Amino acid sequence: MRAPAAPHDPADTELIVTSPEQMRELGRELAKLLRAGDLVMLTGELGAGKTTLTRGLGEGLGVRGAVTSPTFVIARVHPSLGDGPPLVHVDAYRLSGGLEEMEDLDLDVSLPESVVVVEWGEGKVEELTDDRLQVMIHRAVGDTADEVRHVTLTGLGERWAAVDLSVLAG
Repeated sequence: MRAPAAPHDPADTELIVTSPEQMRELGRELAKLLRAGDLVMLTGELGAGKTTLTRGLGEGLGVRGAVTSPTFVIARVHPSLGDGPPLVHVDAYRLSGGLEEMEDLDLDVSLPESVVVVEWGEGKVEELTDDRLQVMIHRAVGDTADEVRHVTLTGLGERWAAVDLSVLAG
């Protein structure tokens, strides 16, 4: 399924994903490690698979509604269909400012009881919490049909210190 890549930092977990379905499955598996209060930052080129990964997270968390890119609405809340946390899916691509502009979304209010996933959040949401999971998705750029993605997961802060992200490589 997903092959582990050679890690460049002991705190990082690197995976190779070869299809959109594998990216969704990675999201479903990652959802098992998430809990209310978690902030997940997704970084990658357009078309890298950030929304596909988030769709899998939504499936794994068991939330209501189709997870689609919130580019034009900026943020979408997907309530849980069970007793799990809701998913707050944010697309910060169109937000030019830093935390000030993000504060208008009240993410700091949503964060304690939700799983907050922010696409394009680098340089914009880090101040929300010291504990976050950074997911970097690299893909071949240019005119290519290459579906291979190199995914690097980095857990930051006390929350992620004891989480073994390498279980996602299995």
